[in-house]
Amino acid sequence: MEMQAVEAAQRWLADQGVSQVRDGWVSDEEPDVLLTANQVAHSWAGDVFAEDLDTDQLRLAFGLLDLLDDYWVTCEIRFANESADGPLPADVLWDGYRQRLEADLGVEAVTYSLWVDWFEDHATSATAFAEVLGKDIDRVVAERSDVLLRRARRVLECSGPVRWVVKEPTYRTAVQLSALHSALFRGLRASFHDVYGDLEPAAALALLDQLDLPANTQHVAELRHVLAAGHENHYRSPGAWDDAVRSCS
Repeated sequence: MEMQAVEAAQRWLADQGVSQVRDGWVSDEEPDVLLTANQVAHSWAGDVFAEDLDTDQLRLAFGLLDLLDDYWVTCEIRFANESADGPLPADVLWDGYRQRLEADLGVEAVTYSLWVDWFEDHATSATAFAEVLGKDIDRVVAERSDVLLRRARRVLECSGPVRWVVKEPTYRTAVQLSALHSALFRGLRASFHDVYGDLEPAAALALLDQLDLPANTQHVAELRHVLAAGHENHYRSPGAWDDAVRSCS
């Protein structure tokens, strides 16, 4: 969380007549009505881009995301990026995502945004995955810093919908670092279970067999079973996971 960005967002909201109180938010128009962060995001986040789609406005939007910690702010960022006046400045956009993925704070809104918006859309998944991890995976393995590992884990865990051909090189590099093995396992599992999950069974099984996982890691045997049987996705092979559970119990 960048305090300057948060403070800028607070000032901007104050200019819109919105202020934070102990249990939520209030507006000058209805000072007796307590608003949630989600209501503030839905009502005002889009207005950040009402006049310009420049660097300052994008940074302001990220400050609003830090302040409200609400997924809807990320939706407004993407709407602005895809609007007729878009795209947003790519360097600022992806740097904003990377910074928050590296932060020692909860980032559920950011990872959810990657998962259901940027990664599920094949028009954006390759670029998004490259920007938040793919381009940096060699540096992650070489430096092994806490912030880079934190970002890598978070991206791997929500990378299920990314096309296999896009993410496999990053997965294969991540295997070199045992600190990423549990996150990589969750990425592989999501690649099978997500509605839009994507994997190549034989290649995924080869990666799975290289992972050094804690003994209490659940569903390793089941995942190995479905991959060995050649299944690509839970929803394209109904019953395959249940068969694996029975076989491995």
